[in-house]
Amino acid sequence: MIGNQRVRVKICGITRFDDAVTAVRAGVDALGFIFYEQSPRYIDPEEAKIILDELPPFVDSVGVFVDKKRKEVEEIIDYCRLDYVQLHGEESPKYCERLARFASPCEVLKAFRVGPHLTPETIVDYSPYVRGFLFDTYKKGEKGGTGEVFDWSVIKKLNLRKPYLLAGGLDVENISKALKSVKPFGVDANSGLETAPGRKNHALIVDFIQKVRAFEYQQLVRHE
Repeated sequence: MIGNQRVRVKICGITRFDDAVTAVRAGVDALGFIFYEQSPRYIDPEEAKIILDELPPFVDSVGVFVDKKRKEVEEIIDYCRLDYVQLHGEESPKYCERLARFASPCEVLKAFRVGPHLTPETIVDYSPYVRGFLFDTYKKGEKGGTGEVFDWSVIKKLNLRKPYLLAGGLDVENISKALKSVKPFGVDANSGLETAPGRKNHALIVDFIQKVRAFEYQQLVRHE
């Protein structure tokens, strides 16, 4: 796996055009759109497409799904022209394999909620079929967006061979510590940058991305 110096930033739970514009201007790498009806940050595919059609080049679009029928996921991929799908449910390795095959060139990311149940054996079967992983906080009965941080040291025990995004309660207060502790390929922020579910705080978006870039600069200077 190629080493990483630049930390990719994904901001998830986008529901408003102005929030997307602010994130893009601040230098975000990817925007996440949640197509899970039970989420307070759910966005209808038609509303998402209006935003997505205005995105400039080199800003990736990520559709977040939870245990949705593969055919329906493929339809939304085609309609919204998504770059990635992020699977947050109990989707099997076989599901990921078929989705990766039929949804190409859209790539698949598999999300895992970090808890006592998560082991290297749980993850290894997915590796051939996904482009990377995302790790979020485990909370019984919730599929993500908990706003809570998990024990980052668990990730080192998973023996990962693919890039991963760190999620779970990331905000302007803890992002620097998270990057120093874990050094992920990318980070995924959501509720920590909101004034209400689905309504991003623009000042927090800018501050969050600036802190990520400041960390990168420090690392670059340190290795010169």
